[in-house]
Amino acid sequence: MSAEIPFAEPLAAHLPQAPRAALGRRLATLVLRGGSLAVFVAVLVFFSLAAPFFLTIGNIGNVLAQSAIAGVLAIGLTIVVIAGGSNVVTGGIDLSLAANMGLSAAVYATLAQAGYGDPVAVLAALATGIAIGIVNAAAVTLAGIVPLLATLAVMNVVAGVELVLTQNTVIPASTDLLAALSAIGPYGIPVLAYVLLVFAALVAAVVQYTPWGLRLYAVGEFPEAARAAGLPVRRYLAASFVVSGLCGGVAGILSASYLSGSTTGAGEMLLPVVVTALLGTVFSRRLVPTVTGTLLSALFVGFLVNGFQLLNISSTLVSGVQGLLILVVVSATTVLRRPESH
Repeated sequence: MSAEIPFAEPLAAHLPQAPRAALGRRLATLVLRGGSLAVFVAVLVFFSLAAPFFLTIGNIGNVLAQSAIAGVLAIGLTIVVIAGGSNVVTGGIDLSLAANMGLSAAVYATLAQAGYGDPVAVLAALATGIAIGIVNAAAVTLAGIVPLLATLAVMNVVAGVELVLTQNTVIPASTDLLAALSAIGPYGIPVLAYVLLVFAALVAAVVQYTPWGLRLYAVGEFPEAARAAGLPVRRYLAASFVVSGLCGGVAGILSASYLSGSTTGAGEMLLPVVVTALLGTVFSRRLVPTVTGTLLSALFVGFLVNGFQLLNISSTLVSGVQGLLILVVVSATTVLRRPESH
């Protein structure tokens, strides 16, 4: 997982010195980007032929709803990758997101069960997520711990706190907000599907079309240049972890809605979230992490899982496919970067 996602623009700069290498990388970039979309379409065509109900509006809505939690978490991870750089060892990574979601959901369900209203429970869940993000930010930017190790340690602490809070039991919850989120919206599509689309659109607008978002890319891609230009690099990196923590809190509320409460085992979400965030780079025009690319990646993974379910294929294969996707994406992007270092 210690590979950096390359950017397409520097190819032109190296063309005079190494035209063959630059041309090869350009072609490989086009193949990787076009190939990913072709694979996406091929998956849709295959499952639509194998399962007649695969591309119905109702099933597409179900895929969107089922992808809502992982999608929100992956968007949070994408923001950390943008700010910290694409090297998942020394750059941006947040392994505590899944545990963050579990604890936030547990806090929400516990308060709801205790009779507190939605406003208190929602604020407490979001505050829990933000607090975890602040701890990650402090560990990385103040203590100087590598993000991979810092967030791994925080993940274990958060998972332990969740077990203490829930006593490793299911906490049912029923509130007006959870009922609204789990309802069916217009055109027979679950409300969670609309939540994912609206959330992704809002974050994409902020990250990709505002000065703050552009500086976030500059900090992650060219940290030395950003520092020389006067940008507070550590502050932007810390902010990315806080925003990621907030996404964990939002996902916790969505999880409480989807499961009608809190249940343990949130750590199982980690692999799908990492897959979705890493795979999202191949769906962007410049092969960089973007919110829209992550949304497409979430849908791709969601359609894969849904197709397996419709064809009664063992769910144990899903984890294997997700691991294979990580291997393919990281290997392909590493090969693309290799000529740059020679």
